[in-house]
Formats: sequence, structure tokens, C-alpha cells
Amino acid sequence: MRLLHHCQHAVAGWLCATLTATAAAQSVLPEPLMDQVAALSEAMYPQLREVYEDIHRHPELSFQEVRTATKLAREMRALGFDVTEKVGRTGLVAMYRNGEGPTVLVRTELDALPMEEKTGLPYASTAKATYNGRETFVAHSCGHDLHMATWLGTARALVTMKDHWRGTLMFIGQPAEETGEGAKAMMADGLFERFAKPDFAFALHTSPVRAHGVVGLNAGPVSSNFLRFQVTFKGRGGHGSAPDKTLDPIVMASKFIVDVQTIVSLEKDPMAFGVLSVGAVQAGSAGNIIPDTAVVRGTIRSYDHGVMNKLVAGLKRTALAQAQMAGAPEPEVSLLDGALAIENTAALVDATEAVLVAALGPDKVQRSRPITPSEDFSVFVNAGVPALFFFLGVNDPQRVIEAQQLGGRPLPFNHSPYFAPVPEPSIKTGVRAMSLAVLNTLRQRSVKSAS
Repeated sequence: MRLLHHCQHAVAGWLCATLTATAAAQSVLPEPLMDQVAALSEAMYPQLREVYEDIHRHPELSFQEVRTATKLAREMRALGFDVTEKVGRTGLVAMYRNGEGPTVLVRTELDALPMEEKTGLPYASTAKATYNGRETFVAHSCGHDLHMATWLGTARALVTMKDHWRGTLMFIGQPAEETGEGAKAMMADGLFERFAKPDFAFALHTSPVRAHGVVGLNAGPVSSNFLRFQVTFKGRGGHGSAPDKTLDPIVMASKFIVDVQTIVSLEKDPMAFGVLSVGAVQAGSAGNIIPDTAVVRGTIRSYDHGVMNKLVAGLKRTALAQAQMAGAPEPEVSLLDGALAIENTAALVDATEAVLVAALGPDKVQRSRPITPSEDFSVFVNAGVPALFFFLGVNDPQRVIEAQQLGGRPLPFNHSPYFAPVPEPSIKTGVRAMSLAVLNTLRQRSVKSAS
């Protein structure tokens, strides 16, 4: 009854009919196929490790992922994919057609972060690039390098097993996920019109709070709504010894950063998720010069649009109040598009969960709550594509247990300079999980089409 209820809300009627029939029969992939996927993930790991370390050493910022995209395009062409580069500026689309059947999209991100890596790993990044007009270190501190290795391994596994499925693989390398602009750029470049609108879509993300070998998934919303903001406070510059001759925008920005948090703590429903975070402040050039402007950048996140609207209104009101108290001009408040929450399709989650439990074991597959970060994978799937976005554990199991204990040391999260997944078991499990998810979906739909 639970699965039938989910199917009433599924985007594609035939999807629910197929998955419901499969679940009713309690069938999953044949054991020899699951064993073959496991064996392939083991055999290809040395090559995937080389790719992972190379990409980790050479990270590239959003819309600068030229080397990364070229490397992946070369690997995919060697597998027999028809590859198109420079989709959405620096993205790539790799298509593999294998008879009549559904089109399944598998996405990886290409970009890294403007930050310094401090892991001390032998393959740690020392790369630098220009970001917002300034030189910065660049690092894969969110796991996109591991996503790419898993993506490539999944492509290899599915091509090797092409006699066991029918359909079309649509593997996309998406730029600029970290800025929330890459998926929109690919769609604006005609992704679905030029190639295909997929029947299903899959993506995964590293989860540092889970042990390697563990997969987390859930139906419904799995990420938060997300907006970026920039507030520019306008002052009057001058000498640091004569602040009375100036209007100090740094003071305005400082008070704003503190006061704006009261919107979250005092005005938002305490039972509803909502976060307003400041991640960058830029002002001035020397300690004895009061500058003309101060720029504050950050993000707002929520699950609920009403909460988002309240936080936005509070941000604008607080920024204006700081300027008015200082007798300064009205600040410029810019809201930059982010991403909507990802909505996983319940029937696809149920069907994939069944095969993952059979292959990995029930203790390795967890239902998980929505995460507070955001993801622009939603741009591809929220317009009517049944989707599954799941989480891949990447940490040492003992460290996870210790971190969960009272007083335990927190594990470095995504975007931490110390973020360091355990590569081998994480990549192997990622390849197995994604390959099984796609293979299970392709075979179900192919069987239905043949009948």
C-alpha cells in the first residue's frame, strides 16, 4: 500500500507501474549481475585512483574546469561514448546508445572551491586561481573529485555489461555547481533539446558523517532551497585618524553581520529550518585607510518558501537600518539565483533501495533526513524527471562512531580545509551503488518495453 500511495504522485505513470510490479514480486537484480558489478569495481579501482588523485591535484573553479572536462571527455570517448564538450560553457555530455529503452542521466560536478587545502595528503592541491578579482588557493574540499571517479567507474561498468540492458546512457559533467549556476547554464544551452530529456536521473554526494560502505537515501525533499546574497555598504572614505570625517562602511557591515542573525533566532518559526550565513567580507586595502565600501556575501537556505521570504525580507530591512543609523546612502542588496530543493521520486527510491540492500546488506543502506546544504541537480529533475540523489559515506567507521559519542571530535565536513575522504572503499562503493541503481532501472524498463 505504501508503494502504491507513492505511485499516485510519481511523474511518469509507467514508472510506477513498472516499479510497483517489481516490488510486488520482491525481485531485484540477479545475483550474478550484482557480483559482476562488485568484481568490476574492484578490478578498475587502480585506474580510478589515478584519475581521482590527478583531478584532486589539479582542481579548477566554477566555469574554469577546462582541464577537468577535457580529461573526462577523453576517458569517455575511449569507452565508446559520443561526447560533446563546452555545453553550458565548460560542461560535457556523453551519450551511449544501446538499443531501445529509457534514457538515464547520471551527473557529476566538475568544479572545486576557492580555498586552501590543509589535509597534508601526498596528493593535496597547491593550485591557485583568480576568484572575485583576487588570487586564491583552489581545492576539492567537497568531494567532486571523488564523484568524478565514481561517475567514470559507473560508465565503465555499464558499458562492460551492455549485454544485460537496453537504453541510452546520458552522462553529464556539470560545471559550476558550487555557485549554483552550472545546471542552469547547461539547460540554457539546450541540454534536453540537443540531446534528450531523460526518463530517469541519478546523482550522488559524499557524506562525511557516514562510514565508507554506507549509502543514505530518502524520498521527497533531500536538500534545501538556496539563495546567494551580496550587500554593498556605501560610506565615505578617509584617514583612519579622523573617523569623524568619514562614514565607515566596515562598521555598518560588522553590525549587520551580527544583527541579521536575530531574524533567524527571533522571527523565524523555531521548528522550521532556516539558515543565513555570511561567508565573505571584503573591504579596504590598508589599516590606516577607511574605505568607501564594504561588501558582505553569504547564503540563505530553507526547506520552506515562506521561511525563505521571511529571511530575505529581514536581510533587506537590517541592511537598510544599519545604513540609516550611520547616515549613509542606501546599501545595494543583490539576490543571486541559487537552487531549489531536490525532490527524490519515492517509487525510484524504493526500487533502488531494494537492490542496494540485496547487494550491500541492510546495515549499509540507510534512510536519511534532508540535508541543509543545497544542490542545483534540482534544475535537471524538478521539471518532471523521476530522480534519485543519494549520499555516499566516505569516512573511517571508527572515526564516525567516535564523532557520534558525547564530546566526540566532529569530523571535517564538506568545505572544510581538512575534508579528506577515504578513497578506496568510498570509490568502490560509489561505483557499485550507482551502477546497480542505473542497471536496475534500465533492466526493469527494458523488460517492460519488450513485453
